[in-house]
Amino acid sequence: MRHTDDAAPAGGQTPPLQTLSRGIRMLELLADAGEPLTIPAIASRLGLHRSIAYRILRTLEDHGLVVRDAAGAVELGPRMATLARAVSRDLQSAALPQLTAVANELSMTAFLAVLDRHDVVTLVTVEPSHAHATVAQRPGTRHPLASGAPGIAIQSNLTEAQWRALPGEHPRDDAAVARERGYATSHDEVIAGLASIAVPVSAPGQPVAALAVVYVTNDVDADAIGGRLREAAAAIEADLR
Repeated sequence: MRHTDDAAPAGGQTPPLQTLSRGIRMLELLADAGEPLTIPAIASRLGLHRSIAYRILRTLEDHGLVVRDAAGAVELGPRMATLARAVSRDLQSAALPQLTAVANELSMTAFLAVLDRHDVVTLVTVEPSHAHATVAQRPGTRHPLASGAPGIAIQSNLTEAQWRALPGEHPRDDAAVARERGYATSHDEVIAGLASIAVPVSAPGQPVAALAVVYVTNDVDADAIGGRLREAAAAIEADLR
């Protein structure tokens, strides 16, 4: 008997469901793109035949996970926001007041990022309410664990067991420095012209996380900002105990 793409071979290890995996990859692609994509562009980037991409997107559309604009381009739908709000709900609730306070005190965009396999993903972000210009940091934005202050801060707090669960990843030298001084910094790593300062956040039952600010590169008191972020991280951790 011939197996379909999603069927498990008899006597073997159960493989991942190919159609589901493709759908998830599409959602990740749309989240990273930051703008609507045409179906041919999606199919090309994922290496799929256009008809297969169309069928999967129709299913995602039926569930409100993606929508199409007047030109037929595809972007994430409102249902994704509902699902996202349920992710690490306790961590988000504890972080939001601290992010708001930090953003307004420092006039910088503040955000909470969590470790997702080999990436760091922005979970929630707050822009200062009275600043004339701010740096946008969209929830769902991701970058490799090996780059950026949030990634370094998270690295500085990983246990040996957590490192073993990340094959191929290795700690940066900056992680040891961040562990010693209590905060991590980065310049021009994730986005050219931007800098970030981050501290780790650790609470039982919560994902590995970092609290950070992002700003246009200029002269700042990194020690003072790092100290303020450590205070906020400590408050979040205390709230989650």
